[in-house]
Amino acid sequence: MNHFSCTFIGAILALGLASQAAIAHSSKEGTRPNDGAVLTTSPEKVGMTFDMLMRVTLVSLTDQDGKDHALTRQDNMQPVKVFDATPPILPIGSYTVEWRGLAEDGHPMQGTFSFQVTE
Repeated sequence: MNHFSCTFIGAILALGLASQAAIAHSSKEGTRPNDGAVLTTSPEKVGMTFDMLMRVTLVSLTDQDGKDHALTRQDNMQPVKVFDATPPILPIGSYTVEWRGLAEDGHPMQGTFSFQVTE
């Protein structure tokens, strides 16, 4: 193999590794409460944990009837790895949290998770 071939193959391998790193996006690592949790009391916090900084642009909490429940954010719309919001005291029911955000890598993200409050 000549010098040109080795250089060319090395350049192709380097580009492949760089492009793999470029497509690695932020991810949600967990939720509070856990997705699908059954709670005996209203949660004190509703939130998510991310593997890189995330600016959460929208977060909402709705019950099984579609009624919105206000959340008090604690991030001041700043990028965070740990996002928490305080809900009101929630009555017995099923709840869904919907969120959207923009990761520090510029990747838009969104998701939902749910939990129940029982007696």
